[in-house]
Amino acid sequence: MDLYPAIDLKGGQAVRLVRGEMDSATVFNSDPAAQAAEFVAHGCRWLHLVDLDGAFEGRPVNGAAVEAILAATKGTPAQLGGGIRDMATVEDWLGRGVSRVILGTAAVEDPAFVREAARAFPGQVAIGLDARHGRVATRGWAEDSDMMAEDLAKHFEDQGLAAIIYTDILRDGAMQGPNVAATDALARQVTIPVIASGGVSSVQDLQALRATGSIAGAIVGRALYDGSLSLGVALAALSE
Repeated sequence: MDLYPAIDLKGGQAVRLVRGEMDSATVFNSDPAAQAAEFVAHGCRWLHLVDLDGAFEGRPVNGAAVEAILAATKGTPAQLGGGIRDMATVEDWLGRGVSRVILGTAAVEDPAFVREAARAFPGQVAIGLDARHGRVATRGWAEDSDMMAEDLAKHFEDQGLAAIIYTDILRDGAMQGPNVAATDALARQVTIPVIASGGVSSVQDLQALRATGSIAGAIVGRALYDGSLSLGVALAALSE
């Protein structure tokens, strides 16, 4: 089970939100590239990057910050989401060194595009299923759809997706623990690897996710930044 330290980008800075609300942003590092390099130096094998501004605007916004992160962490794969809604943007980011792109809003609004991207770049396209009360939200979590997360996930079986990132929005940034039951249930419905996101705040949370035996990874953000979870302890818990 892999640990994905999260670097959420807003205005070129590394921030964390609470339940996806942009006005709740707390700046944790004004130098995201230095933060990424620190994560890698401590042994992280992946990075999870989100262009928050891009998610709301529907196009890449924090490109300079992403490029700086990639330059500072050469050799360490990074997955990126936020504002990636057409094939040209997918090709551009993969060409610039991003290992995996995450398509969120497009999974609901343009599933044909997601399938096309997954076929064109097998193993390099993931979808982000961000759910509020089980229903997938889009456009930076600002809009709720009528699609249930498990139903949407099943639509993409056998399409070559690298992963599904499942986020319980009400847990994200709230330090209340992940929704282990919902994430486990989703992971058992599909063969696509599922990565848990939202709410991880302790080593016990990571151990609970790992104990399911169904979850491929965990994204951790605020807990690493505010010191409530040691990166070394987190990595050790997932490698035991």
